[in-house]
Formats: sequence, structure tokens, C-alpha cells
Amino acid sequence: MSKNLQDKKVVTLAYGCQMSERDADTLTELSTQKGYVPADEMEKADLIIINTCCVRESAENKILGKIGELKKLKEKNPQLRIAVSGCMVQQPGALERLSKRAPHVDIWAGTHNIHEFHRLLDEAEQKGKVAEVWDKPKEVQEAVPLAKKGKLKAFVNISYGCDNFCTYCIVPHVRGRERSRKPEEIISEIKALVETGCREVTLLGQNVNSYGHDFDFEYDFADLLKEVDEIHGLYRVRFTTSHPKDLSDKLIETIASGTHLCEHIHLPIQAGSDEVLRRMNRKYTREYYLSRIKKIRELIPEASITTDIIVGFPGESEEDFQETLQVVEEVRYSQAFTFMYSKRSGTPAAKMEDQIPLDMKKHRLQRLISLQNDQSLAWRQKMIGHSMEVLVEGPSKSNPERLTGRTRGNELVVFPGDPSLVGTLVMVNIHDSNSWTLFGELV
Repeated sequence: MSKNLQDKKVVTLAYGCQMSERDADTLTELSTQKGYVPADEMEKADLIIINTCCVRESAENKILGKIGELKKLKEKNPQLRIAVSGCMVQQPGALERLSKRAPHVDIWAGTHNIHEFHRLLDEAEQKGKVAEVWDKPKEVQEAVPLAKKGKLKAFVNISYGCDNFCTYCIVPHVRGRERSRKPEEIISEIKALVETGCREVTLLGQNVNSYGHDFDFEYDFADLLKEVDEIHGLYRVRFTTSHPKDLSDKLIETIASGTHLCEHIHLPIQAGSDEVLRRMNRKYTREYYLSRIKKIRELIPEASITTDIIVGFPGESEEDFQETLQVVEEVRYSQAFTFMYSKRSGTPAAKMEDQIPLDMKKHRLQRLISLQNDQSLAWRQKMIGHSMEVLVEGPSKSNPERLTGRTRGNELVVFPGDPSLVGTLVMVNIHDSNSWTLFGELV
């Protein structure tokens, strides 16, 4: 006897960046339009969706391991449908390679056609298996559904793709050239989210700072932020990722004068050496980057600045690495996301000479992490004794009897309080910290 469609459950797993999480929400919502109900237990699922990432080889290997594990579930339940989508599938030649390796997968989709996932589900019902990966996007997708209405926080795409072509990055090759969404569509989506309980949005793009460059009228990211800032009922506005080469004075001034625009800027430097930055094709110098930091500090003194750093890029000398450490000491980031360089097939850096030995990359990474941990601790200890505005998100993962939330600067705060406070803004007096978390009491 076949299962009632209304009883069918879908489990969606997302790997990689916030854009992947947002795409996973879309896939989930498109599945619910076909009668599936979101669930958490894969053993009871009728449809499992894996939205993939291919930025680093380690992430890809982890995803391949998970896809392999699903074969056992498929053997136990032949009616189970498995779908794999996203950046890993979009890579040139990947579909043929992956489908041979994982014949138990029923649906394959790339990054450019996830908005048609409900159609692919229909085809899979009829044909058993379906694979569709577009070579390039056909249009900017508007009004793509967002899953989990009523979430306190939500991701909102403002653009797709990237035009920067950093030599280590596969993203432009799997997400296409940059395309900006219409401002009125973005505003409409955010207003709809607010009406269902959303209080914080994060605007997403591979490079939000170049938003609007493809319009035939004058309108940029700062203009969009001003409009979003005026939406009634929205408590906070964040954005990522911000490319240093396009961080204008106008944008910094807009953040400084905003009401709901959070004082947190994620500004990846990647390396502190001009020579390494040139080889990375980052299109800015160390001096220019530091001038942007200076401008932020002048206009937004309390701003929390975070970054991404890659160590062991091909040709990186000890002197180059020392320049990166010097930048970290000078800027005093509140947090840094640090990575060892790893080859990505299809990128220019993978073919570069002077690849750095693994043991040297590990040693440099540990030195960088040690320095940044000290910086992060010093940054948070300055907040002890101060009262901070916190958006309450829910129970703490490490201690369910306490609440957790974030400051405007994106600092994680743990404190005792009643669960009824979730979704509200409260003031918390900070009395302790470690390198990553603030601890306090309600004022």
C-alpha cells in the first residue's frame, strides 16, 4: 500500500556558506509544495536533499561520504528518493563523475535551476531518475520561496554569482557571473518575512558591495541598505560578503548613520602581503585594505570587524606570512575565519608552482590561530562591565537552561532568562568572556 503524500517527510542538509543554506531553504519549500513535510530524522524520510559545497576539498569529501551513507537507507527503503544539488554538482564534468559514483541518487541539480526543483520531483516520480545541470543561468530568479516562515532570522539573496575570479576560488565557475536582484523584489521579500515574525535579515551576495553594478539606473548597495533600514518591524540588518575593493565611503557612512544596520562588517583580507594578494587576484593592496579599516574605525568606532584568511597560498614566503600576522595585530579583528590553502581543480592557483608543504601550512595556521585567539579574547574582555543589547535567539546549545543571543556586533552572549524572551531585544550586563562568547545577566 503506497504512503499517503501528506505523510511523506523531507530532510534537507546544507553544506558550505550562507548562500547554500538559503538555497536549501528554497529546496525544502519547493518540496512542501509537493506535499512533503519537513523533518529531522533521515531514517524516517521519504525524500533526502543534500545541497552541496565545493569551495574546499575537505568539504567535498565530507559530502561524498554522506552521499555514500545514504545508499544503506535506500537499500532499506527502496521508495526513498535522494536528491543532490548545488555547487559540487555544477562543476564542469562533475555530473557524470558523481552519478557513476552514486547511482542510488535519484535527482541531480546544479546551482542555476534549483528554483525548478518541484518540476524535477515530478519527473523523478514518472521516470525514476532525473539529472539536469544548466551550463549558465537563464535569468535572475525573483520570488523564489523561502522555507520556514516565522523564523526569527532569515537569509535574503540580493545577488547571484561573482565577477571577481580570485585565483583560488571555484565560485564564479559554479554560480556564474554576478546578477543583481531588483530592489523592489528584495524589499517585498523582507516585508513578507517581517510579517511572519522575522526580526533580523542577512543580505547575501558573493560580493554585496558591487550590488547594482548591472542596473541601467543609479542604485547601489548603500541605497538598498537605506531602504531596508526603514522597514517597520525589522530589528536588525546584516550582510555578507563584503569585498574590500568595493567598500565605498558612501557605504561606510550609510552603516554609521543607520538605525537597524548592525555595526559588524565582515571584510575578508585573505593575506597581508601585496605579492600574495596579487597572485590571488584580489585587486587591492594591503595599504588600501588598511585605509578601509581606518575609515570604518573613524565613523563606527564600536564596529566589530571579522575576516577570512588563507595561509600557505602558493609562493607564500615566511616574510609574506609575517605581513599577514602584522595586519592581524594592527586591525585587531573580533574574529577571523582561518584556512589552509587547498587546491581546487579548475582554478588557476591549483596549477601554480611553489605549492607550500602541508606541514608548513599547518604550522603557520597554528601560529595565526594562536594570535587571533588572543586578539579575540582581548576584544571581548573590553566588553566586561558594559550593558549590551541582545536579540534573544533561544536556549544555549551548551546549557539549555540558559538563553543565548547576539549583540549588534554579532557577539554571542549566554545568560539566564525565561524562554518567553525569545525574539525580543533585552539588555544584558556582561560579567565574563572567553575568546568566543560573552556571559552576563539581564539588566
